[in-house]
Amino acid sequence: MRRVLRYGFWGVTSLLALLLVVAVGGFLWLRTSLPDLNSDVLLPGLQAEVTALRDKDGIVTIKAGSDLDAYRALGYLHAQDRLWQMDLMRRSAAGRLSEVIGSPTIRMDRIMRTLGLYNLAKASYSKLTPEVRSALDAYTAGVNAYMDSRSGALPPEFHLLRYSPEPWSPADSLVWSRLMAIQLSGNWRSELLRARLNEFLKPEQIRALWPDYPADAPVALAGLDRRAALDPLESLPWALEPKDASNSWVLSGAKTTTGKPILANDPHLALNAPGLWYLVDIRTPDGRIRGASAPGVPFVVLGQNQHLAWGFTTTHSDTQDLFVEKLDPAQAGHYITPEGPRPFETREEVIAVRGAEDVVLNVRRSRNGPIIDDIADPEDLASASKTAGAESGTRLALAWPALRDDDLIPQAIYGFNKASNWQEFLAASRFFHAPQQNIVYADVNGNIGLVVPGRVPIRAKGDGRVPVPGWSDEYAWTGFIPFEEMPQGANPEAGLYVVANNKIVDDDYPHLITADWPSQYRAARIQEVLDATPKGSIEDSLALQNDIVSIPARTLMPFLLQTEASSPAAKEALALLSNWDFRLDRTRPEGLIYNNWLNKLNAALLEDELRAEFSSFRRPKTELVARILSGAAAASDPPLDWCDDIGTGQVESCAQILASSLEDSLAEIAAAYGDDIDAWRWGDVHRATLPHPILSRIPVLSDLFDISVETDGGAETVKRAGVSFNGPLDKRFNDRHGAGYRAVYDLADPANSRFMIATGQSANPLSQHYGSFAERWRDSQYVTIDTSEANAKYRMLLKPE
Repeated sequence: MRRVLRYGFWGVTSLLALLLVVAVGGFLWLRTSLPDLNSDVLLPGLQAEVTALRDKDGIVTIKAGSDLDAYRALGYLHAQDRLWQMDLMRRSAAGRLSEVIGSPTIRMDRIMRTLGLYNLAKASYSKLTPEVRSALDAYTAGVNAYMDSRSGALPPEFHLLRYSPEPWSPADSLVWSRLMAIQLSGNWRSELLRARLNEFLKPEQIRALWPDYPADAPVALAGLDRRAALDPLESLPWALEPKDASNSWVLSGAKTTTGKPILANDPHLALNAPGLWYLVDIRTPDGRIRGASAPGVPFVVLGQNQHLAWGFTTTHSDTQDLFVEKLDPAQAGHYITPEGPRPFETREEVIAVRGAEDVVLNVRRSRNGPIIDDIADPEDLASASKTAGAESGTRLALAWPALRDDDLIPQAIYGFNKASNWQEFLAASRFFHAPQQNIVYADVNGNIGLVVPGRVPIRAKGDGRVPVPGWSDEYAWTGFIPFEEMPQGANPEAGLYVVANNKIVDDDYPHLITADWPSQYRAARIQEVLDATPKGSIEDSLALQNDIVSIPARTLMPFLLQTEASSPAAKEALALLSNWDFRLDRTRPEGLIYNNWLNKLNAALLEDELRAEFSSFRRPKTELVARILSGAAAASDPPLDWCDDIGTGQVESCAQILASSLEDSLAEIAAAYGDDIDAWRWGDVHRATLPHPILSRIPVLSDLFDISVETDGGAETVKRAGVSFNGPLDKRFNDRHGAGYRAVYDLADPANSRFMIATGQSANPLSQHYGSFAERWRDSQYVTIDTSEANAKYRMLLKPE
C-alpha cells in the first residue's frame, strides 16, 4: 500500500508539474503577442523614415515626413496595440460575430445585416474626396503591413476564439462612424415604448410621463405583438445601446486667466476594456495634431491641431422614425404606397455560425427603410402572430439618415484635422451627416464657435414621437434641415458656450430637432460653476470635469426631507441628508442612502401603473418624481394619483410612500453593510466596471482582466457615472457609462493641454498598458501629450522597404 501511495504521490506531483510547465509555457508564448516597442521595422509604401515614440504610458508620438506616411504609420501602430479590438469592431458592424463566437451573437448579427451598415460603408468610399480615400488607403496598408510582418502569437482573444484576422480594408475603417451612430441615436426605442404604453395607459398618464405629449398622436401599431417581434432590436449589446450624455464648454479669452480660449470636452459612452480611445500626437511638415484617435480610423476624432481645438457632444435630435407599412393582401412581397402596391427591395444574407448551421436572413426594404421585423427569428414572428390571433398585415420600417450610402462623416473629421480657421472648420462640418452632434470650437486667434451639423428630417406632419402610417405621405420626410439653418454661431457676447445634451435652441427656432430633450442638470451645474468663476484657468476646467455635485438631489431633497421618520435609522438618515452638500462622494454614506431611497421610491410610484414597461423607467426621471411629490401631477385634469398603489385595496398617500420606501431602502442597505450608517459608503455599491467583451465571460480570467474601481459621481453629475438602477444592491449602482476620454485644450499653450482615457493604450490584456490609466482616471488625474526623443521610453523607427 505504501508503494502504491508513493507511486500515486509522484504521479500526481509529476502531473501537476507538467500542467505548471504547460501553463507557464503557454503564458510565455502568449506574451510574444506583445509588440517590440523598441525596434526598427520595414513598412512598405513609406516615402521616408517615420519615428514612433512612446512615453511611459504608451502614448504615441508619430514624426513623419508627410501626412500619408503618418496615416500609414498610425495604421501599423493601431494594429500593434489594438488589433483584436479593431477586428471585433468591424465584425460587429458587418454582422459576422457568429462566425467566431457562435449562436449567442446571432441576434446581433441579424440586426447588423438588416441595417446593412457594412454594405453602406463600402458604398460610401467612392463618394469621398481623393485626399480622404488616399488617407484611408495608406492607413489600411499600415494595418495590413503589421499583420503580414508580425511574429509570435496573436493577441490572446484570437487564440481563445480560434481564428486569425483577415486583411484590413477601407470599409473596415468607414463602418466605425456607423457604429457610433447606433450608440448616439435611439429615439426609435421611445416610439415603440409610447406605442406599447398606449395600449393600457390613459392619454393623461402618458402626457404626465412626457409633458406636452400630443393628445392626437397617431399610434398605428395593431394586431401583431410587436414586443415579441422586436425584442432582438431592443437587446443590443450594452456597448451599442443608445445613451444620453457628454459634456463640453468653451470659454473665450475674456473669460480665462490666459487671455486665450479654453475648450473642455468629455464624451460619455459605455465603459469597456479596452476603451474606445487611443491617445496620439502626430507631427508632419504640414502641422501637428494631438488628441483621441479611434483604433480602426486614420484621423484624430477629437483633438487639437496647431490652429484650433474641437469637441463633440450628442444633440439627441430625433432622426429616426418608424413607419408602419401595410402589406398588400393580394400580392405577396408587396406593400401599399400612395402610388399603389410596390414590391419590397430584397436581399438574402447568410450568417455563418460556428458550431451550427448557417442562418439565412431575408432582408426587406421599403421606400422608408429596412423592415426591422425581419430582425426577429421567423419562429418568433409566427409565435407572435398566434398570440395576437391573426397576421396583422403590417410591418415596421426604420427611416434614419445613417442608413444612406452618402454619409460623409470621415470627410468631415479629415477636414477638422486640416482646418486652420473657423471658416474652414465650418465648411468641413457640412459633411457631418449622422449622428448629429454639437461641436464646440476654439482657435489660437481667440475665436470660439458652436455648430450643430447633421441630417435632421423635415416631416410633413407629426413630431416623430410615435410610429406613423407609411402607406400615405401624410407623415413623410420632405427633406433635411438645410445646413445654413442649423444652430450655429461664433464669438457670442456671453463669451462661452455650454453644451451637455441640453436643449440647444429656443422655442422660436423654425425647425423641429426633437420633441424630447434630455435633462439639463449637467449643463445647469456647468453653467452655475462657470458663472461663479469670472476668469477660469485650465485647472478650473479640470476640476469642473470632475465635479460630483448632484443637481437632481438638490432638486428633490426638499420633498424627501418632509418624510416623517418612523424608526431611529430613518431619523439618522434624514439628519445626514439634511446637512448634505449633494456631492456623490464614494467615501461618504449620503450618496448610497439617497440613490437607493430614490430607487425604491421611483418603483413604488410607477411600477404598478407601468407594469412590464417599468423597465424603461427604472432610472428615475427627476422632473417626474418632483411633479408627483409636489402634487402637480395630482392637480392635473383629470387628477393622477401616482402615489396610490393600484394593486392594494387601500389608497396610499405620498407621505406613506416616502416613509415606506425609505424604510425599505435602509433595511436593504443594513442587511448588506451593517447597521452603522456612518460606515456606509457610496463606493461600496458604485464601482466603474469596464468588462472585457470576451474575457469577462470566463471564470478566473474575468477577475484578472476586467477593470473595476470605486468611483464618485452619478448619472447626472458633471463627472458622469451612469448607473442602471437595476439588479441586486451590489450591482444596481455600478458605473457603466461615463467619460472614457477627458480633455481640456489650452489655446494659449497647446503643450499644456490635458488628457485622460479610462483604461490604457493597449488592448492586449497581457500588456502593462492595458488598464494603466484606470485609477488615475478615477482620481481625476490627467497627462500631457508632448513626448520628445529625450523623454521617450520606447522608440521605433519605421523604414521604407
